[in-house]
Amino acid sequence: MKRIIKKVAVLGSGVMGSRIACHFANIGVQVLLLDIAPKELLPAEQAKGLELGAPAVRNRIVNAALQAAIVANPSPLYRKSEASRIKTGNFDDNLKEIAQCDWVIEVVVERLDIKKSLYERVEQFRKKGTLITSNTSGIPIHLLAEGRSEDFKQHFCGTHFFNPPRYLKLLEIIPTPDTKPEVVDFLLHYGDLYLGKTTVLAKDTPGFIANRVGVFALLDAMQTMQKLGLSVEETDKLTGPVIGHAKSATLRTSDVVGLDTTINVANGLAQGLPDDEAKDVFVLPDFVKKMGENKWLGDKTGQGFYKKVKGEGGKSEIHALDLNTLEYKPSQKVKFATLELTKTIDKVADRFKVLVSGKDKAGEFYRLSFGSLFAYVSNRVPEIADELYKIDDALRAGFGWELGPYETWDALGVQAGIDLAQAAGRTVAPWVEEMLAAGHTTFYKVSAAGVREFYDIASKGYQPVPGVENFIILDNLRASGKVLWKNSGASVIDLGDGILNVEFHSKMNAMGQDVIQGLLKGIEMAEGGYRGLVVGNDAPAFSAGANLGLVYMQAVEQEFDELNLMISQFQQAMMRLRYSSIPVVGAPHGLALGGGCELNLHCDRVVAAAETYMGLVEFGVGLIPGGGGTKEMTLRTAAKYEEGEPEYNLLRNTYMTISTAKVSTSAAEAFDLGFLRRGDEIVVNGSRVIAQAKAAALELADAGYTQPTQKTNVKVHGKGALAMFRTGVYAMQQGNYISKHDELIANKLAYVMCGGDLSAPTEVSEQYLLDLERDAFLSLCGERKTLERIQSILTTGKPLRN
Repeated sequence: MKRIIKKVAVLGSGVMGSRIACHFANIGVQVLLLDIAPKELLPAEQAKGLELGAPAVRNRIVNAALQAAIVANPSPLYRKSEASRIKTGNFDDNLKEIAQCDWVIEVVVERLDIKKSLYERVEQFRKKGTLITSNTSGIPIHLLAEGRSEDFKQHFCGTHFFNPPRYLKLLEIIPTPDTKPEVVDFLLHYGDLYLGKTTVLAKDTPGFIANRVGVFALLDAMQTMQKLGLSVEETDKLTGPVIGHAKSATLRTSDVVGLDTTINVANGLAQGLPDDEAKDVFVLPDFVKKMGENKWLGDKTGQGFYKKVKGEGGKSEIHALDLNTLEYKPSQKVKFATLELTKTIDKVADRFKVLVSGKDKAGEFYRLSFGSLFAYVSNRVPEIADELYKIDDALRAGFGWELGPYETWDALGVQAGIDLAQAAGRTVAPWVEEMLAAGHTTFYKVSAAGVREFYDIASKGYQPVPGVENFIILDNLRASGKVLWKNSGASVIDLGDGILNVEFHSKMNAMGQDVIQGLLKGIEMAEGGYRGLVVGNDAPAFSAGANLGLVYMQAVEQEFDELNLMISQFQQAMMRLRYSSIPVVGAPHGLALGGGCELNLHCDRVVAAAETYMGLVEFGVGLIPGGGGTKEMTLRTAAKYEEGEPEYNLLRNTYMTISTAKVSTSAAEAFDLGFLRRGDEIVVNGSRVIAQAKAAALELADAGYTQPTQKTNVKVHGKGALAMFRTGVYAMQQGNYISKHDELIANKLAYVMCGGDLSAPTEVSEQYLLDLERDAFLSLCGERKTLERIQSILTTGKPLRN
C-alpha cells in the first residue's frame, strides 16, 4: 500500500513537540498539536471571569507553547504564515481527532509511565495501519511498545529528531523487533525526501547513535580539559571550527542546550551502560555536579560555563567560569602555537595531522581526545550500528560535525589513529587491525565510477554507501576524475548526461576574478557540446558575495578605470549567464548574498535548498547591487505591472527590500522578497539540491530550450517616482532614522531603479539600467564613508554605521 502523509498528530507541545509540528507545517502537512488541559485557572483568567471549561483555558498550554515557537529566533518556521496549518487542542477534548491522522508522534515528558498511559488512550482512537512513533531520546523503544496491540507494535518505532528540528538534519529511526520492515523503509525514505533529514537506522541501545558517541566526546573533552588544566575558553577554542565542529564548540553548546540536559543524558548512559569499556568517561566531573547543584545550567538560568554581565557604562561583557575557583572572570582571548599553524589550511581534513603533532597543550589535547574517540567508535560497531558510516552520518547531522569520527580517522591515517588510541590508554576493536592486515588501509574510498564506498566489517570488503544514489556529491566526482577545468577559484565538473557544474572553492566562495573566469569557462564549455549548466557546490555557503577586498584595494588606490572594468566584467558575466544558448540552473544553499544572490537572479531556473539565506546586502557596506542585481530586480518588478497592484507600490516594495538589505530566512521567504520566482524550486534536503538542479537543467533542455534575447522594454518611471523616493529618504534623514551617507546611497539606488531623471515613464533596455547601476556603484566607491564601511567589514566582520 502506498502510504501518503496528509495529516500528522503531535502529542506534546514542549520545545521539541511544537517545533516538530512547525517543521511538518513547513513542508505543507496539516498538523494536530495536542497537550494536557490545565487543572486550575490563572489569576488573569479568573479576572476575566473565565471558567476552567472555556476553550481558551483548556488549550492555554498548547497555544502558549505554539506561540513561543512562532516568535522564537531562529524561527522553526520557513515563514510565519505556515503556522496556519497547525490546529491546537488538548488530550481530553481532541485526542479522538487522531483518527483522521496518518502519523501520530508522541513527544511528551521523558517518563515511561506517562508515555505508556498516553499510548493506552491513543489506542482507543487510532485507526489501524496508522504510523505511531516516539521522539524519546533515552527510553528503550521496546519498553514503550510493551502491552500494546499487535497492529500498534507493527507500526510503532522511535523517530528521534534533534533540536532544533528545522535546522539539525539528523533523524534516527529506531525499530523494535515487531516493527514491520516496510514501516522502517517508509520512515527512512520520508525523512530524507520530505523532511530533509539524514535518516539513520539505529539500534535500540542507550543513547542510540548520535547521543551515545556525541555525549562520550563531550564528557571526554571535559575530563581531558581537567587533566591538562585547560580553561573553559581554551577548551572551546580547541573543539570548535578548527576541527570542523560548531562555532559554539563544546562548553558553549552545553550552555545553549542546557547543562541539566547534559547531566540527565550522561547519568542515563552511565546507568544503562554498566559493561561499556569506557564507562569511566560517563562519570560526571565534580565541577559539573557542583554547577548542577547551583542551577548554573546555561542560557536558561542566565549562567553556565559562560555568563553575560554588565560592565562599565552598561556594556555587556562575557565572563567565563574558572573551574578551579568556580568564580566567573572576564573571558580571555586564546592562542595556541599549534592552532596558528593551521590558519592557512582551509580544508578541515588537512588540519588534523598538524593538530596532533603539536608540541603544546593543544597537541596533547588532540592526541588524547582523538585517540579516545577512535577507540570508542571502533567498539560501537556492531553494538549501536552494523555499519560504520551510520556513526559518521549521525554525528555530522546531529552534532554538526563537518567530518564524522571515521572520516577524521581516515584523514589522520588508520594506523596513526590506532597509535593515538594506545597512547591514550584505550584499546581499538580487533576488526580494525584485521582490516589493515587484509590490505584495506582506509574506512572509505571512492570507486572509479565516483561511488563512495565504506569498509563493511561483515563482508570484510568495501560496499557502496547506501541511500546516497540519488545525491550528487562533488567530492566523489572530483576523486573519480570528473574535473574538466580548474583554477584557484572555481572548477568545471562533469555531472553526466550532458550537464556540467561550475563549483566555487574560494574562501566563503567569494566571487573574484577567478570565479568569474570559471563561470565564463563553464558556459563556454557547456555551449560547446553539452546540454546545460548547473552552478552549485557542497560548501557550507553557496557564496557570501563579491570579493570586497578587491573593491576596497582598487578604490583606495583610486584605480577607478580598473574598478570600472572589474564591475563591467561582473555584469557581463551575469548577462552571459542569463543569455547563453544552454539552460543554466542555480543551486544555492546556506548564504547566497550580494553577488551570490545576483548570480541566481540571472539563472534560467533556481533549485534552492530550503535553508537558503538570500539577499542583496550591498547597502550595508555603502554600495548598491552592482553586478546586475539592481537592474534585475527593477526588471522583475516591471514585469508585474500588469497584475493590477499600483506600480509605485510594487516599485517601492522592491526598493525597500534592497535599501534595507533584507535577507530571506528561508528559501520560502526568498519567494516573498522576489529573489525567487514562479518556476523556481525548493528542496528540503540540501544534499539533494545539485541532483535536482541537474534534473531541472535536463528538463529545460528536453523542452527545447532556446536562447533568450535581452529586453529592451523595461518600464521605468523617471522623475515622478524619483521625487517620491527622494522625499521619503529626506524625511527619514531629517528624523535621524538614517545618516547622511545612507541618504546618499538610497538616492543613488532610487536613481537607478527609476531609470534616471527621465521626464516621463519610458521603456529602456537592460543595458541602459546596467550602465546606470555601474555608474552609481563607482561613484559610491569614491566616498570615504563607504570605504570605512568596507574596511570595517574586512577587519571586524561587522558593518560600520556612519
